[in-house]
Amino acid sequence: MSTASTTSTGGPTVPAAGSVHETFLDRLGIPHALRWGFLGVLVFMTGNGVETNFVSPHMAKVFGGGDEMINLAATVITFYSLASLIGSYLAGALSDLWGPRRVMLLGVAVWVVFQAAFVGALATESVALIFATYLVRGFGFPLFAFSFLVWVNAVVPKERNGAAVGWFYVMFTGGMPTVGSLVAIGLIPAFGGGFFGERWAMVASTAIVVGGFLIAWLGVREEHGDRRLAPEGETSAEVILSGVRLSLTNKRVMMGFLTRLINTAPQFGMFIILPTVIAETLGWGQSRWLLMTSVIFAGNILFNAAFGALGDRVGWTTTVRWFGIVGSAIGLLLWWYVPHWVPAGSDWGFVVSVIAGTVFGILLAGFVPLGAIMPALAPDHKGAAMAMYTTAAGGATFLGSFVVAVVRPWGGNVGVVWAFVVLYALAFLMTFALKVEQPRLGVKDDAEADATA
Repeated sequence: MSTASTTSTGGPTVPAAGSVHETFLDRLGIPHALRWGFLGVLVFMTGNGVETNFVSPHMAKVFGGGDEMINLAATVITFYSLASLIGSYLAGALSDLWGPRRVMLLGVAVWVVFQAAFVGALATESVALIFATYLVRGFGFPLFAFSFLVWVNAVVPKERNGAAVGWFYVMFTGGMPTVGSLVAIGLIPAFGGGFFGERWAMVASTAIVVGGFLIAWLGVREEHGDRRLAPEGETSAEVILSGVRLSLTNKRVMMGFLTRLINTAPQFGMFIILPTVIAETLGWGQSRWLLMTSVIFAGNILFNAAFGALGDRVGWTTTVRWFGIVGSAIGLLLWWYVPHWVPAGSDWGFVVSVIAGTVFGILLAGFVPLGAIMPALAPDHKGAAMAMYTTAAGGATFLGSFVVAVVRPWGGNVGVVWAFVVLYALAFLMTFALKVEQPRLGVKDDAEADATA
């Protein structure tokens, strides 16, 4: 067994799994060389997540208030999410072409410029300006975060791939919505509370985003980040389009793409419909809604790494199918129905509702091994496969808001919830196409590797 993986220049980068050169972080699944990048993602996504759980009702108030304006806000968020989908694809493709560091720089620049433009547009109350500025800002966070995930996949030993992806999502979800919501609980009253407190909390979130970028930019020097990852000889156009081409020619990659697309779509859909339901209809108030999301996704944080490691042991696909899909569908129904079954506004009812939602948050982490499955589905085109994975990860925000925008006008909030359950059922069926050769720690011969069922 080799003691370290090497770069194209022959220098050591990340030690091989199980070697004596691994640090404690390497054994956990966090490549030691990238450790500050993980922290940077956490801080960046905290800033990005400050507004997540109040931006929909905030925009609705700017538009004039009322149920129809909530639908309009959902439409604006849908197009923001579409930009996130495209940005997520570009994060993978451009990282292959330019190297992840440059794409991370592009992401933070887009975020900062168009966050300022979006806040300014809110002050004008112009629907067109709000729509345009928020849409373009949607490119920012996926370009930063998912290009770092490409970097992780470029250097981590395959035996620890599931755990590494799990730790990425610990940081990603830790920031948005978990810590971001907690920061919002503090910032909104600090700036006077209410509508104007929300507005200034959005302004303050920019400093947090820039801080996360600086941690990653200054703290990580691993050389894969500064060079092209795509095979030599491929033109820029071929690299950019490689993910689309792969998904059209490889059925298993397409199934993995669709499964990841469905993965967190309900999460983002619930962020649109639940703020008003929990805070106003059921009478628990905005601060308790923000506290609920923080607790729910704190559970997700705690189990992201655990399910990644579990997938490395018992099988990536098995973990996704039973914990991720079946578990999340059950948890989603609990998160919606339990708050309606308990007395509205009661303290004990709120606690029970948070527990129900936390079941969803924990089991959502069961999807983590998909980040290891996708490159394994196309071992000769890992970069293209990761481009499609990052597209689906960002596209989940689009699918979630799209389902709300399409279903809610005729099916109401209950119809939205059940539409997501149907999507989970479809994802369950698609996992049977996701069989991959999975190496395990302690197995020296690839012929001995298990094909996950």
